[in-house]
Amino acid sequence: MTPAYPIVKPSHVAGVVKVEMSLFNSREEIEWYQIELFDLNWTNIPFASSYRIINIGYKERKSFDVYIRKSDMDEAVYLCTTSKVRKTSKSRTLVSSRICSRLDGEPA
Repeated sequence: MTPAYPIVKPSHVAGVVKVEMSLFNSREEIEWYQIELFDLNWTNIPFASSYRIINIGYKERKSFDVYIRKSDMDEAVYLCTTSKVRKTSKSRTLVSSRICSRLDGEPA
């Protein structure tokens, strides 16, 4: 997911900011990703987006916007995507991964 340290921009809605993100799927076995926003203690923070779970084909890139209330920006630290593994009878185990960008601008 890019960028690693996204720029928070004003949105067209008063009291709300926008973060522009892009996600590239390099995993052939994964098609779905969940978008989440967390604070420093990994507690979920509400946000708005066109997608909560996004479908991205293998070797495809999708851009999406995430809208966050200005009042939540003091708490928001991590904007993450988590790969969603489809349960099948053919495969026993697959690895789910979480990729995060930092909104506070400080290196991890």
